[in-house]
Order: sequence, then structure tokens, then C-alpha cells
Amino acid sequence: MMIEEFGPRVASVWNHLRTTTRNLVERAWKSSGGGSVMQIPQSTPYDPRADHELSQLLAALDEHTVEAGPSAGDASREARRLADACASVLTQQTQSAEVFSQLIQRAHQRNDYARVDALAGMLPERLAPSEMCELARSNKVVVRALAQEALTQMPASLLAILLRDPVDALVARHALERQATEYASEEAYRALRDFEDFSAEEF
Repeated sequence: MMIEEFGPRVASVWNHLRTTTRNLVERAWKSSGGGSVMQIPQSTPYDPRADHELSQLLAALDEHTVEAGPSAGDASREARRLADACASVLTQQTQSAEVFSQLIQRAHQRNDYARVDALAGMLPERLAPSEMCELARSNKVVVRALAQEALTQMPASLLAILLRDPVDALVARHALERQATEYASEEAYRALRDFEDFSAEEF
């Protein structure tokens, strides 16, 4: 694999990858050539630095393929395959709100709605409630909508805790109000009422 053929930005990012991250991408890239998807063992500890490195590489590869256009040659096709392998690794391991946003936007731009749905389903499993609130404030419409929907499916007791957070309170309140009105959730209604009583007592 001649990384230099994928452009100077990709080559620069690639050359700054740690050996462990580079090996991870290469194994995924080789697996994808046979039509299979490399599975990362469940016991593998989460590595936020690898997430950051892979996110940068994916952005550089996607930029290169857009610039090269659909009619480009073998090098561009291999760049797309490497980008897909990189995205696959991130999908399996990421616990970063920023990376989820990147992956969701990428899938949406490709009209890959099955992958968008799959990523949306992973949000509650991988992200802390505060990180989901971060996505729910995104300026990217699809990311914001998916995060808001995922928050609406969370237990009202968890959302109630966020009501006391000055940053996340507005998003949590919106999710609880949806639970109370759209799903007739008594727990959500009670959480909102208790918070209003608590706020009134503070004054």
C-alpha cells in the first residue's frame, strides 16, 4: 500500500500514527479486501488517542476521495477502501461524541441510512449522558436529531440528574418534556415537577 499515492495530507497523518494504530488500520484494510470485517475483541481497552488518530486519518482520506472524484483510478479506489476500513474500526471501538458525529455525517452523506440507524442505536451504549447532550446541541441537523431521539429513550431518572447541570439542563428538560407528553411517562412528569419545586425552594 503506497500511502503517498493518496496525497500529502493522508501521507502526513499516516506517518504520525503510532505503530499500534497503524497496524490496526492495516489489518482492517486487508480484511476488507476479502469481503470480511475485522472484529475488535470486546476485551480490548478503549484507546482515546487511537480514536483521535483514526478520526484524523478518516477525514484526510474522505477529503482525498472527494477531490479525486468518482472516475479516479485504482489509487482512489484503494483510498476509499482504506477509509471504509478506518470507519469500521472507529464504529467498533469509539466512545467519543465527536467521532460519532463524524461517522453519522459520513453515513448520511452517502445515503447509508442503515448505518445511520446502527450508529444511532450505539449512542446510549457508548456515550455518557452528558456527551449525548453535547451531540443534541450539534449544529449538524441529523446528528442533533438522532441524539435528541436517543435522549428521549433514556430513563427519566438519568435525565433528572442532568436537570441540575447548567450546561445540559435545557436538553435534558426537552427530553423529559417529550417523554411526558408523547409517551405519557409519569416518571418524566414527576421529575419535571420535582425539579420545578426544587428550583422554587432555592428562590
